[in-house]
Formats: sequence, C-alpha cells, structure tokens
Amino acid sequence: MVKTVVAALLGSALMFSGVASGHEVKVVKGFKNPESVLADKAGRVFVSEIGEFDKDGDGQISVIEPDGKRSVFAKGMNDPKGLALVGSELYVADKDRILKVDKDGEWVVLVDKSAFPAPPGFLNDLELDYEGKYLYVSDSGDIANQGGASGAIYRITLATSKVDTVIHHQHDARIKAPNGLWMDDTGEVLIYVDFASGVLYKLDLLNRHLIELAKGFGGGDGLALGANRKLYISDYINGKVFSLSIDDEVTLEHEGFQSAADIGITPDGKVLLVPDMKAGTVTWLHLH
Repeated sequence: MVKTVVAALLGSALMFSGVASGHEVKVVKGFKNPESVLADKAGRVFVSEIGEFDKDGDGQISVIEPDGKRSVFAKGMNDPKGLALVGSELYVADKDRILKVDKDGEWVVLVDKSAFPAPPGFLNDLELDYEGKYLYVSDSGDIANQGGASGAIYRITLATSKVDTVIHHQHDARIKAPNGLWMDDTGEVLIYVDFASGVLYKLDLLNRHLIELAKGFGGGDGLALGANRKLYISDYINGKVFSLSIDDEVTLEHEGFQSAADIGITPDGKVLLVPDMKAGTVTWLHLH
C-alpha cells in the first residue's frame, strides 16, 4: 500500500497544508494537467497528465514510487484521463481510444475509436468489474455543451476488446456527461456521477434502471470508496470533495482546490488522492 508518509521527492516539491477540515495533507507539485490517479498494491501512484488539451502526443503517465522518486512511466499519449489496473497492465482512457500499458511503460491501442458503437466524444473514467472481465468507460460526450446527445457508458470485454453500450443519452435523457464510475462487488450495480448535472446515480446493469442517489456536486468528476464505507465524490468546477455515507448523508469534506479531478484511493482505503488539474498537483488526504 502507499506509505502514509512520503519521503523527500526527487524532482518535485512537497508541502504540508490544511484543507477545509484542518487535517494534515501532503501535496506533490509539478504535473501538467493531472487528471486521474491510481495507487497500486506495491505502493506506487500513477498519475495521468493530459499535457496541453487537444495536442496529440504530449500526454503521459507519471509514477511516484514508494520512496518518493518520481518519473515518467509512459509517454506519447494524446489526452490521457481515467486509469485502471489489471495485474501488471495499466489501462488508460486516452481521448477517443483505450490504451493498454505493460509493466515497462510500453503501450498499444486496445480499443480504437472505430470500435465504439458511436464515435466517442470525451472518454473519461475507467472502472474494472469485480471479476476483472470487463472494463467500463464513461464518455462525457460534448462536455463543454453538457454532453449534448452523445453522453454514454460503455463496457469493454477485455478478452476480446469488444465494446458494448451500457446506456446512453437516447436511453435516458439524464445521461448527459457521465464521468466518475464506481462498481460494487456484485457486478450488478454501477454508481456514476454526471459532470453536467452534478447528480450521483445508481445504475442497475441488469435492466438499465437509473436511480438518483444524491445531487449538488457541481462538476461531478471522480468517485472512490473509503475503508470507512463512505463514497467520496469530487467536484471539479467548485474544487470540493464530498462524501456520501451509508445513511445517504452528504458531507463537504474538503474544499479549496482549483479543480478537484478524478480522485483515487490507496488500497487500504485510508488515504484519498486528489489530482488538481489547474494547480498541477496531487494531494494526499488522510481519511477519518
């Protein structure tokens, strides 16, 4: 698991500050539009860096080792965002395609844009199912225009790279700009937050039934479940992180970010990782 105390970082800056609740946090600087973070069991933290938006080839994945050393893990991507890990292989939502990166940082295109049932507008978050067979991906569509009519959630069968539509705007008009995804351990329920409406939904995958769980999350971005059984939701537009308890109580946990993007969590569920795209930072928040 990721160490709760990060050593002096090589080639980056580390500072301590208080955010909202006054809890001690750690902040790593120096990223260029960091969008998503993922912590693995070996203690590494992967960070997707978009670089310049819509400039192909300048995106990359950086990695922070347990000893604090930071380096570029994979490069030459377009606009990398959501991350998922299957064994030693890292999957990346890269603008309008899905990439597979091996342990040495070499990558191939797993799913090209032509394999999707409809042309992807803004592939965003990734979520692995509990058995590791399927990869779910959110398409936020024309995100600058509230998703338009192109918002969707897709399912990729990893063994065949086949893409199927789970739900899209034509199925339900509430599907505007799907962003953060989280799946429960039954494989039957997918939770997602919509960037355009700021609403958190529960999607029954068996019948595509959509249930509103909570709202008011502004530019809803990332989702992560803590060991305390709270679901954390980031609000990109307002720079906030909220939690939803098992009693459906929404709490503002932290604020003061410029743009809280696709959050991640350490394997023990005790430390929340918050990439701030505009600030170019990743923040460690210890959960209580």
